[in-house]
Amino acid sequence: MQAPAKPPKLSAPIDLDRVRAIFSDPARVAEADFLRREIASRMHERLQLVKVNPLRVLDAGCGTGPDLPTLQKSYPAAQILGVDTSPAMIAAARGQAAKSGLSQLIGKLLPAKSGIDYLCADMADLPLARNNVDLVWSNLALHWHPQPDRVFAEWHRVLKVGGLLMFSCFGPDTLQELRTAFADVDLAPHTLPFVDMHDFGDQLVEAGFAEPVMDMEKITVTYDTAEKLLADARALGGNPLQTRRKGLLGKQAYQRMLQGLEKQRRADGKLALTFEVIYGHAFRPAPRVTSSGEAIIRFDLPRKPKN
Repeated sequence: MQAPAKPPKLSAPIDLDRVRAIFSDPARVAEADFLRREIASRMHERLQLVKVNPLRVLDAGCGTGPDLPTLQKSYPAAQILGVDTSPAMIAAARGQAAKSGLSQLIGKLLPAKSGIDYLCADMADLPLARNNVDLVWSNLALHWHPQPDRVFAEWHRVLKVGGLLMFSCFGPDTLQELRTAFADVDLAPHTLPFVDMHDFGDQLVEAGFAEPVMDMEKITVTYDTAEKLLADARALGGNPLQTRRKGLLGKQAYQRMLQGLEKQRRADGKLALTFEVIYGHAFRPAPRVTSSGEAIIRFDLPRKPKN
């Protein structure tokens, strides 16, 4: 008799249909691409420190595909697969590649099995076979899923033994200035309750990853006006919570929120918005049990002494 499956851990009551709707207009979220590109650059620096030579790379939550050519440049012999839950994002990624002539160039210069492909799918339910990819890359996508433990389990499933997972996402101190400002308005949640990096580390171990490495840094973006700060916050994705306030803020409530932001203006006259960025990487180790639960014991024969 099999033990019942553990219920998924809900990071927040995120409405996935609303997430898809938010990201159905690439132009709406493009204003915050400067931050996504900066964090991607820092991820690539970390990736260069890990010695891997993947033949198939999965970009989970690829958006409009800006990381795909960079990954292809780093691993020219690899097939790069961009996956996103938004059909509009996948269409935009295809369009960007066609516009730049990237697809034709790759087809001429690289091996037959290399290149860039696209797939519309949920990160926690990938239409890929087990042991299918060598590297899973995901930049600022994980915090949009309500069940990160399911996502980790799925990434573990599609990775080959020895394959690498590298991801980034936002942590709990992200948008703390907005939370403080909205606290003067009502008790409704106006930002995601981002997951702590230690909890992600525990979930990686539970999913079967070996020795996950987690680190964090804070990036502060400054603004002259509250309107520009709010525009960037919306461009980063806004609020997809099922428990969010329904309807728009009234004029008086909106002014109280603006006053809450203004009270936080720094000595240099700037408004600040904090982003706690979590970086994680881990490998899929060799299995210790068979699919039927039997233990796998490995014996290393002693080497013969050299004469």
